[in-house]
Amino acid sequence: MKMSRLVAFSSSLLLGAALALTGAGVANADSSAAVDYVALGDSYSSGVGAGSYDGSSCKRSSRAYPALWAAANSPSSFDFAACSGARTNDVTGSQLGRLNASTDLVSISIGGNDAGFADVMTTCVLQSEATCLNRIATARAYVDSTLPGRLDSVYSAIRSKAPSAQVVVLGYPRFYQLGGNCIAGLSEKERSAINGASDHLNTATAKRAADHGFTFGDVRTTFTGHEICSSNSWLHSVNWLNIGESYHPTAAGQSGGYLPVFKSAL
Repeated sequence: MKMSRLVAFSSSLLLGAALALTGAGVANADSSAAVDYVALGDSYSSGVGAGSYDGSSCKRSSRAYPALWAAANSPSSFDFAACSGARTNDVTGSQLGRLNASTDLVSISIGGNDAGFADVMTTCVLQSEATCLNRIATARAYVDSTLPGRLDSVYSAIRSKAPSAQVVVLGYPRFYQLGGNCIAGLSEKERSAINGASDHLNTATAKRAADHGFTFGDVRTTFTGHEICSSNSWLHSVNWLNIGESYHPTAAGQSGGYLPVFKSAL
């Protein structure tokens, strides 16, 4: 079996750094050119909210972290399969065909739509606090009972299709800065419960990723201080003029929140 080209890429980066420190140099070294990269997942990977879309119904953005990484590193191939609204069965049904035995690198965010992310936020914005909290509890129960099996199916299929690839599973940010500068909208109790549900989803996803030998990228750290209700939010709040972008990362959220976590995972 061939040596993983991603391992070779990482080794060459370390060698390049050592040469730079000693004053030596390697001309025209483009070590990432050997990497075949496939980006899977939902709207947080396709870049909904970041603008500059490709015109497809999947709303793939040139400002999404997969496209930004590919533009900066020029891999030998880049297949952008992530799609707005995707659930786990969409990944297994229509995205995994992009993978093969030569794939070196895979990124994915998935699970939020399975858990009912959009319906939770719609319920909380439009209905009472009690109804909101009940809907969040239902989502958490789904994450406990059903989502792990669905993630297992996706992750097992990825490994089967791309046996030598490094797989990076990206999580989701907390939405709200508690005690922030929002003067209207949801109550602090609702915001806290939504943040807790995001934590719950990330914990479940990280566990399943680790059990499959994948790397989990936790974006909550990079989004800290940039949640909704902060002075510099990297997340859209409710956007009544473009409702689909609500509660998604802005272009700054992709470049400052997701991309650094993805890069560090490599």
